[in-house]
Amino acid sequence: MSARDAKTLPLPWPFTGRADELELVRRSLAAGRGGIVVTGPAGRGKTRLVTEAVRGTDCARAAGTPETRGIPFAAFAHLLPESVTLHRAVHLLSGVRLLLVDDAHLLDDSSAALVHQLAVHGRTRLLVVATEGAPVPGAVSRLWTGELLPRLTLEPLPRDETADLLTAGAGTALEPLTVDRLHRLCRGDLRLLRELLTAVRERGLLTPVPGTDERAWRGPVPLTPAVRERAAHLLDHARPEERETLDRLAFAEPLPLDPDTLDLRTLERLEAEGLVRVDDDGRARLAHPLHGPVLRAAAGRLRARRLARTPDRCGPALAAETDALNRRIERADVRDIPAPVGEWLVAEGAPVPAGDAAVRARFARLRGRLREAAAWAREGLRDDAGDPACLTELALAAAQSGEVPPSGPYGGRPQLGAGVPRGATPCPAPDGGVAAWLAAGRGDLDGAVRAAVDGNPYD
Repeated sequence: MSARDAKTLPLPWPFTGRADELELVRRSLAAGRGGIVVTGPAGRGKTRLVTEAVRGTDCARAAGTPETRGIPFAAFAHLLPESVTLHRAVHLLSGVRLLLVDDAHLLDDSSAALVHQLAVHGRTRLLVVATEGAPVPGAVSRLWTGELLPRLTLEPLPRDETADLLTAGAGTALEPLTVDRLHRLCRGDLRLLRELLTAVRERGLLTPVPGTDERAWRGPVPLTPAVRERAAHLLDHARPEERETLDRLAFAEPLPLDPDTLDLRTLERLEAEGLVRVDDDGRARLAHPLHGPVLRAAAGRLRARRLARTPDRCGPALAAETDALNRRIERADVRDIPAPVGEWLVAEGAPVPAGDAAVRARFARLRGRLREAAAWAREGLRDDAGDPACLTELALAAAQSGEVPPSGPYGGRPQLGAGVPRGATPCPAPDGGVAAWLAAGRGDLDGAVRAAVDGNPYD
């Protein structure tokens, strides 16, 4: 590799989040402890977590590889002499204070037995990493099933920590709907998250959000090698009826279980394979949000034209989602609720009707996700630049978050027209509830109290 090539290697993203997990791993490696096993699906961030945990320590390292599973003690070749017995290997490594074993599910049998014996003897603190869902040598799995070491199963990075990671990786803040989309597509696979963000950024798909310092991504998912790899099993379904069902869902999910639309026997087979799921409302969906974009990209133009759900055909499904959100708002039930049609419209860059966007903004605001509420309100203003409900939600989101400029139209109201075309309907004066929040956001508590008389500030 040349010096020029070396410069193109991507630098690792800053370690973000996982504070509790990091503390747990470090405590497990303290004096008097035997260590810990960290497991999780591929791409979950296991290696990065343990690398951070042992940073600055005197740590020996070993790793399994698929190519050397038939070679005895291959993972420890750099730590052991060329010819060694298990007894001798245990004796030689018992003097190692801390040993990190990555990809332990790929260890050869001799190396796996060595790790197990080191755990039994207890002189070496072990930090063992294994991938869930992959075959694991029995000697490795018995580390936790035999209660030799505690096991930490790494959960997906939470949405807020994903947002922090994306900001660090992109070098700029991403608007909440873009964060939600990436978080949803990757489902905790941080390697995929990085590859998608890199592809989106390098292809110039991140566009500025007017009036903010954020950037947004709209349009199709880039079909990177990692994306294709994770969806390869989808494209291998040779049965025409299976592919037809998958493609129908890719272009128009969720679909009701209607025998005139879907072959129910085929749907049962796909559900058994984990490719399709049926939600609580009896509608069929693809099991993974990444599958739809891949299937749509693989379809030919004529097939896509036949199956595609155009924005103007989304009305009934979008109305059903909005009604469901309104019912949740009326009950003050702010638990998460799937709303794929609206999310699909945003992802495709199609306008979301202002009335629907305002309801989504209100729901997000009631959940305390104020930046997301503002993003939905802006989407509605793309459809109708003067929509009072969207303007109100945008004002409330800004005021309740404290992001209110000291001066502006209507006595300090934020510049709601950011991104709104010139000549659009001017912003109406804020009602009492909005004005109260705006005044409070500016620190004018007396003004907030006066404005609250004219409206409900918690509306």
